[in-house]
Amino acid sequence: MPQVSGPLGARRRIATVLKDWRDESGKSLTEVAKETLISTSKLSRLENAEGKPRLRDVRDLIRFFGKQGTERAAQLEQWVADADAPGWWTDFDEDVLQGRNRLDTHLAYETEAIVARVYTLPFVPALLQTDAYAEAVYRDMERRPEDQISQLKEIRHKRKEGLKERAELDPLQLVAVTHECTLRQVVGSPQTLRDQLDELLIRSHEDNVSLHVFPFSAKPAFTMTCMYAIFEYRDDLEQDLVQIETQAGFWTIDDPDRVAEYKKAHENLVAFSLSEDDSRELIRGIRDSMPSHSLRAPSPLRYFARQAPR
Repeated sequence: MPQVSGPLGARRRIATVLKDWRDESGKSLTEVAKETLISTSKLSRLENAEGKPRLRDVRDLIRFFGKQGTERAAQLEQWVADADAPGWWTDFDEDVLQGRNRLDTHLAYETEAIVARVYTLPFVPALLQTDAYAEAVYRDMERRPEDQISQLKEIRHKRKEGLKERAELDPLQLVAVTHECTLRQVVGSPQTLRDQLDELLIRSHEDNVSLHVFPFSAKPAFTMTCMYAIFEYRDDLEQDLVQIETQAGFWTIDDPDRVAEYKKAHENLVAFSLSEDDSRELIRGIRDSMPSHSLRAPSPLRYFARQAPR
């Protein structure tokens, strides 16, 4: 698949409008293609937000549907220009952005979201990770080469900036649930884990960050077995979506009914999780229970720290 070279919001808005107009007209793709001389494959790509839209094609469709001079037509032409703008991630190597997990697509969706509702295991949420923790994940679990690790860390820094400041949007609101096992899994070394727990205690107090721990004591809940992010958008023309993260890469769900299911599931995870204050108390207890001698020697990635909270 070609690299996603820019934010997808403009393309998705164009797709929604063109699909709505065609539905209102009662025309099939084949009928529109015959009368506009735009191929059915190109029309299909436009209605599915695939590839960069061309201004000439969009103008032809505006005329075909009789929308010349309308506010929506003017918006469409502006969105065509917006869709041509490169995303900040295009400065990085294609192997890093695409590779096995299609990080470029995830970044395109995350960049324009106003809210990200995430669930993670066995690692803490990506936007709350320290450099050392993230580097250990890239090196010890993903087996990334050193030249990619440096770029991935730069990408992570840029993503974190979205929680502080964005050019045309308010800072991203993060509602995160992480499984208790993530607080005990030693990543890199015990000292790396301790520093990461300290980072969670600090970052969880930020106004736009809500962090909950799903404890071992909670009953199993739907969606608790895989990592995912629900991205919500300010424009009704951009359907909220789910990005499920697996070892094979990201899998996108944009069907409204399925997205609604995941939103409800995430609400349940929050409800069954510890409160923000109790989550911080658990994080603090696990950090304080780590023996000082274990912090001096590096340790390979392993599943769980041996110490339980007091």
